[in-house]
Amino acid sequence: MRASIKEHLEPNMMIADGFDDCIIGIAERCGSDNVLAYDAKKIFAKLVKQGMTEEEAVEHFYFNISGAYVGDGTPVFIHKL
Repeated sequence: MRASIKEHLEPNMMIADGFDDCIIGIAERCGSDNVLAYDAKKIFAKLVKQGMTEEEAVEHFYFNISGAYVGDGTPVFIHKL
């Protein structure tokens, strides 16, 4: 993990393994712990670059990545407008 990211992590923040280059910041919401925020489009592109079709990448993302709630520190995935 990049040192610049590591220095901003809080104890409860979870990391989506293999997608450090897709982190766009930290998301905060009143009453909830801060979490890492990822660019969903960058994740899709990375999955395709690794050999998945676009359809496979979308399915994998929604089922295995954004659909995997693992507690309060689970990252958020941003779809930029």
